[in-house]
Amino acid sequence: MKARSIEEQNNAMSEAYWKLWNPEEQARIDRDIEANRKADGVFRVAGIPEGADVKVEQTSHAFVFGAHIFNFDQLGSDECNAKYKELYGTLFNSATIAFYWRCFEPEEGKPRFAAKFEDTAAYWNKVAEPKKEPHWRRPATDPVVAFCKSKGIRLHGHTLTWGNYKWQYPDWVLDKLPASLRAKFITTQNHSEGPTRALFDPFTPSEIEAMLPEFVDELNLLMAKRILEIARHYKGTLDSWDIVNESASDFEKGLMIPGDGVCKSWYGLMPGDYTYRSFKIADSIFPKGVKLNINDYNLKECYRDQTLDLLKRGCKIDIMGAQMHLFDPQSCLDIADGKSEVQSPESVRTTMERISQAGLPIHLSEITITAPPCGERGEDIQAVISRNLYRLWFSLSPMMGITWWNVVDDCGAPGEPAVSGLFKRNMEPKQSFHALDSLIRNEWMTRTSVRAGRGGEVAFRGFRGSYKLSWEDAAGKTCAATVTLD
Repeated sequence: MKARSIEEQNNAMSEAYWKLWNPEEQARIDRDIEANRKADGVFRVAGIPEGADVKVEQTSHAFVFGAHIFNFDQLGSDECNAKYKELYGTLFNSATIAFYWRCFEPEEGKPRFAAKFEDTAAYWNKVAEPKKEPHWRRPATDPVVAFCKSKGIRLHGHTLTWGNYKWQYPDWVLDKLPASLRAKFITTQNHSEGPTRALFDPFTPSEIEAMLPEFVDELNLLMAKRILEIARHYKGTLDSWDIVNESASDFEKGLMIPGDGVCKSWYGLMPGDYTYRSFKIADSIFPKGVKLNINDYNLKECYRDQTLDLLKRGCKIDIMGAQMHLFDPQSCLDIADGKSEVQSPESVRTTMERISQAGLPIHLSEITITAPPCGERGEDIQAVISRNLYRLWFSLSPMMGITWWNVVDDCGAPGEPAVSGLFKRNMEPKQSFHALDSLIRNEWMTRTSVRAGRGGEVAFRGFRGSYKLSWEDAAGKTCAATVTLD
């Protein structure tokens, strides 16, 4: 679809919306982008004659603009797969790779590192109902890792430890419970109420450990084994990992107790003090240059406090992941109509200021912005919200990256909206794609020319990242050099 102008897209929003995103707010964002995302650089490059005109072209961003790559080779045609893959290394300089335990190791002791036929495009191109396949959105990891390495982009693993029994824990883990308990152990996932844990609610963690010593030992062993096995396989190949996902609610409820063998997580039974233990295990095996992330959607004070507590206890945590999902299309329509201040400039700044008090860089690790079901206006609403939020996020000093979640419509997990992609299901670009592409690959890419000073000195101000400098020598030959502005 052809890109509509910003002015045309802006008409989709109400006057009340623009009262929040007013000219003064936009000017503030511009000032903060200039201050926080740019730097002055002076480079002395041998061979550049004094007074030569030097062309300065940014080739990559230091800031992370990512997306998950869960639909690798799964889009049903070679043409769609090719368009999808082309985004990585162009629009996206980072890919989040799926390591959800349930599909990564569906059979105990058989992790899906290497691809089989059912992971190939040839297999998926013939699947009539891809969502019914158990490994939909969960490709074997080795081919994805190799592809991302070939593109020279950042690789991020998601996720090693997570308490969610619906999406993370394999059935064979629960099969280790005594048979008399398995049928009673209900782990229904409902984020408003949590899973039913009536069987274990009357007991303390110590009592549960005494009741189920073998299961508790096995649970702790399996968590450690999983982290160690994946870390040994990839060593330093991936740049960063979500070590623990969505654990702040357990911390908030006082369920993360040092020294306990088991945690009465709101998800169900988990290894005791599992966040601390996971970070310690990961730190013991991953190379020191690999970034270890914590990740959550619960961005209240408890997340900041949990992170500070883990740091105080000696955990290596390099980055805080922050999720932002506007899953309900009505929420985006309400934002456009000025009925909601959700994700307003003030609310975003308040949230990011709160979690930045942990003193770590922040990665907007999972974001969903949905197109309301109102035709052309719906796509424009998605594009305007995306553009304004990306500009605001990019302007904030603690921010180090933003990762879009579902790139393609109708390719999310069950229950996620079918219209939250940057592309339609046939890989036709939506207005939201054009909005982000214009920002990331045009507005936020420095291209300029400067005159070389004495000794080949080249000075310029630009967005942080890698640059190609090109000039002509005394003989008229075109020369080039690469520099990094950070």
